[in-house]
Amino acid sequence: MTTGDPATAVDDTPLLRVEDLGMTFPGPRGAVRRLPGVRAVDGVSFAVRPGETLGLVGESGCGKSTTGRMLVRLLDPTAGRVSFRGEDITRTAQSRLRPLRSRFQMIFQDPFASLNPRQTVQQIIAAPLRAQGTAPAAVRREVRDLVDLVGLAPEHLERYPHQFSGGQAQRIGIARALATRPELVVADEPVSALDVSIQAQIVGLMERLQRELGVAYVFIAHDLAVVRHISHRVAVMYLGRIVEIGEKNEVYERPAHPYTKALLSAVPLPDPAAERARERIVLLGDPPSPANPPSGCTFHPRCPKAQEICRTERPLLRITGPTAGRQAACHFPE
Repeated sequence: MTTGDPATAVDDTPLLRVEDLGMTFPGPRGAVRRLPGVRAVDGVSFAVRPGETLGLVGESGCGKSTTGRMLVRLLDPTAGRVSFRGEDITRTAQSRLRPLRSRFQMIFQDPFASLNPRQTVQQIIAAPLRAQGTAPAAVRREVRDLVDLVGLAPEHLERYPHQFSGGQAQRIGIARALATRPELVVADEPVSALDVSIQAQIVGLMERLQRELGVAYVFIAHDLAVVRHISHRVAVMYLGRIVEIGEKNEVYERPAHPYTKALLSAVPLPDPAAERARERIVLLGDPPSPANPPSGCTFHPRCPKAQEICRTERPLLRITGPTAGRQAACHFPE
């Protein structure tokens, strides 16, 4: 694998399989009855192979983070199924889930909010190891190794989160996520709160760790340039649904869904001449409310290609490229 171009030689057997995943949050209680719920995630399906990075992109509020939290059972889905290594973990009891958690972990968006301010780095990184029953001597040794792995110094072990920069704090979060040597890490906007130069360091660190440890990532972000850099495949979400999924180069160079095309047109190009010459697609209006989504294709109120069928019939993901992995949910794909 080379930096900026993740290796494509990954195992085809799914590590994680998601089928028709859904999450509906209860609506507020009114004077007479409870108001309709908010369908944050609606029928999401995909698979992640060992050692692969799947990028999950979309506008704020599209359901990316909710999906990520359901993958590791921080939220319980209201519909669908999540399988890890062929085992359905959607309704697994917490007692059974505890030993499984060592195999999938999460990196959170805000490193300071996700780290206990009253604990030292030593205690933070050691917590998942202790929860799994690791012997104290092995815990100390593993924590030292993890600190070195993520580029921190041994003297950092006795410091507290507030004594670190944002990039250093995120490295602590990454070390904690890797403490149990997981096969899958869900990274929820892991660099969005960081400066651009620090973002590059963290992305480079995650790529190196993937090469060394073989860990798979579900990388959730709204920065399309970062997602292209780190991902093997990309899934685009809109209003709780995946509207396009495929190999990253196919999606970025030949987008099939109008929404994907509009998103990519908003990414600045480094060549000023190319930036001036290209077509910029401006979507009209704001995304509809997930509490009251449009009928048919949920993108049709903003789509420049919408026709009558788009208003009445929901499009399903179907193959739009030379391989079965390239799919788009559009009646009139590019």
